[in-house]
Amino acid sequence: MNLRNFTKEHVKGMLLGIITPLIFVPIVVFILSLVEDEYFKWLWAKFLTIDAYQVKVITLAIIANLGWFYLFLNKERYNIAMGVILGSVAYAPYIIYVKFF
Repeated sequence: MNLRNFTKEHVKGMLLGIITPLIFVPIVVFILSLVEDEYFKWLWAKFLTIDAYQVKVITLAIIANLGWFYLFLNKERYNIAMGVILGSVAYAPYIIYVKFF
């Protein structure tokens, strides 16, 4: 991708790719509380305090971007789909930092 060809559609997709996992984090924690048979409040506190647990939950929340990606891919809105991928990749530095440092 060339920066000269970076459009508003790329930015829309990128914002969508960044905001969607933030919205899905509480949903993922709720589902994990049901599966692990733990209290939501306890798992939420664990999410806020333990970095390794944050990475696991955020990684699961990023999977929600696949829905947007395939939606825009099927509608042939390739620039927004690429923006969603770039928004997902924006979480990579934090995940790598927590995993290895």
